[in-house]
Amino acid sequence: MLKIKIDLCACCGVCAAVCPVAAITVSKHFEVDQERCVSCGNCVKTCPTGALSLPPSSQPTQP
Repeated sequence: MLKIKIDLCACCGVCAAVCPVAAITVSKHFEVDQERCVSCGNCVKTCPTGALSLPPSSQPTQP
């Protein structure tokens, strides 16, 4: 399950751009569709502010 630190999120949209399953939307605020999220970690790796994280128990799945 993707976790976000709202106070760090800049709503820049980088995470949404790299999400292979379009699980993330960013407009005035950040939203993630946890059912669509495959825990690939692309968003976590590219977030410029470090606002996103995946707990170690999250196992990546194929889109």
